[in-house]
Amino acid sequence: MSTATTASPASPEAPKLSKNELLKDAVPTLAGNLAATMADPTADRFSEDDTQFLKFHGAYQQDDRDLRKTGKKFMMMIRARIPGGVMTASQWQVFDELSTQYGNNTMRLTTRQSIQFHGVLLHGLGPLVKRINDSLLSTLAACGDVNRNITASPTPATTRAREIVYRDSVRLAEALAPQTKAYHSIWIDGVQLDLDDPENKNFVDPLYGKHYLPRKFKTSLVIPPVNDMDVLTNDLGFIAITEGDTLLGYNVVVGGGMGRSHGQVQTFPRLASLIGFTKPEGVIEVAKAVLTIHRDYGDRTNRKHARLKYVVQEKGAEWVTAEVNRRTGGLLGEARPYEFTTTADLYGWNRAVDGSLFLTLYVQTGRIKDSEGHTLKTALRQVAEQFPHIEFRLSGNQNVILANIPEGDRAAIDALLATHGVKTENQAPILHAASMACPSLPTCGLALAESERMLPGLIDRIARLGGELGLGGEEIIIRSTGCPNGCARPYMAELAFVGKAPGRYQVWIGGNASGTRLNRVFKEMIKEADVETELGPLFARWKAERVAGERFGDFAARVIWPELEVAAAAAAVEKAKADAEKAAALAAREQAKASTTTSAGASSPGATSTTSTASTASAATEGESAAPSGAPRSAPVAKPEPALVEA
Repeated sequence: MSTATTASPASPEAPKLSKNELLKDAVPTLAGNLAATMADPTADRFSEDDTQFLKFHGAYQQDDRDLRKTGKKFMMMIRARIPGGVMTASQWQVFDELSTQYGNNTMRLTTRQSIQFHGVLLHGLGPLVKRINDSLLSTLAACGDVNRNITASPTPATTRAREIVYRDSVRLAEALAPQTKAYHSIWIDGVQLDLDDPENKNFVDPLYGKHYLPRKFKTSLVIPPVNDMDVLTNDLGFIAITEGDTLLGYNVVVGGGMGRSHGQVQTFPRLASLIGFTKPEGVIEVAKAVLTIHRDYGDRTNRKHARLKYVVQEKGAEWVTAEVNRRTGGLLGEARPYEFTTTADLYGWNRAVDGSLFLTLYVQTGRIKDSEGHTLKTALRQVAEQFPHIEFRLSGNQNVILANIPEGDRAAIDALLATHGVKTENQAPILHAASMACPSLPTCGLALAESERMLPGLIDRIARLGGELGLGGEEIIIRSTGCPNGCARPYMAELAFVGKAPGRYQVWIGGNASGTRLNRVFKEMIKEADVETELGPLFARWKAERVAGERFGDFAARVIWPELEVAAAAAAVEKAKADAEKAAALAAREQAKASTTTSAGASSPGATSTTSTASTASAATEGESAAPSGAPRSAPVAKPEPALVEA
């Protein structure tokens, strides 16, 4: 149980736990009534409570928001757990078949090296998840208040140590997986657990405990100088320290996270803090220590404040270092030097350190599909069928890498892809190649605005604007999300659009190419139609005032951020002045009112005590303390803007 849920001695009662905590306490196996619902031929959806348990099994219940005017059409999104994003050709074929048979005939690559299926109906869910497990992958813990899919650098171009890093990602995935037997019972055997059985009712996970984590937990491994996993956005990150092909160990970072809520400044994105270095053999124990710190100290009363980043922010990195060393017997030492230079994928054909080839293919907004003149889904299926020795690797930038390719296969793969309109060189314009978007509408229930369907067209407009200003060919990392929860890591981008309402976005600027700096709000809200009007002057200044070779994000941080700070300070002064004037005017009105009441009472003999008694009674009725005549009333407390729960 989190210490955040324990009342202090001065508290009259313990804080109220969130609904999710009560559900986990009631059904610690996380079984719910999922199997029973899927066995009901008349069911088209899960109950509200069961949708929370469903997440731990790797699925979300959604509805097609394009069809809401005619009624809700319920469907499921299923996310696979693919440690390090590595799949065999056979596994790729299974996923391709499942997306056609049960989904919407597309596969969505995520920013965490996974694949999502969209549009799956309730009675297709069981067969789909079973086939994934039959292929030796899983969906367990792809979502929910547990450690989720572990990511690891997929590009084999710099060091043979990548294979060790990948193996460590697999070891971590196994070590941090929840142990409930409900997953096997539901998805493999198709049997509903007896929730009243004492063994199930009293189940306690050996790592997570009875209540699991207060919120989701993300882990990633990267190999400098490439930060292709955006490691600092994770709850726990391992930064490989290598000498040639030898892995010396990992620098450990903790407390990163993207999620926030509009209008709630107590929620915010945060970069992970560096807490030390551990040798390879210490990875599992260090990971368990950090995870259990989240388990023990995370806030279980407010899910918007439940991520590990808030524990680290409030207690400090030094406290976390000491606590990890206390729990591991001192496995953390002094951090080693390292440097990140890029977060980008290496597109096209490249040679791995072992002499084999790999091919990185650009996937627009991560959606594997067939469209006119570009039948990417069919092309990749045929590659998997005809070249079964090839490995499929998913990147954190929503692209796919074909790895372990012999030199002799290159020409045949080029020819196959070409017949489907898939390029291997000059695959996408520079702004598209550096972009990412979350799925958003029509599937995500949290979406406030379009993202995946909006971004390609918006980037085309931004590219035209840049061309008109003489900035054509300049790379800008552009990301969009349909809500503030940050699934496409918008707060790391040089330019980001975060949905606030249909056709309206908050604009953020100032991230950098190495993924080591958060951006900041430039505009609270703009209309999508006004993008050129809003960005044109900014781009013109970038061209005119940049230093040689300065990227847009670096220019924004150097020049625009200080101007925003000055403007914000001036606005705060003006607001304070306006508030003071308003308070003075209110006090004057209250004083005048009190004076009028006093004068009226004085002109009527015997009325003073009656008026005083009536005023006191009235104040008590309104819940106010009886104040001396003429004292101003307290101003009403403004209600905070409603915000979405972080995804």
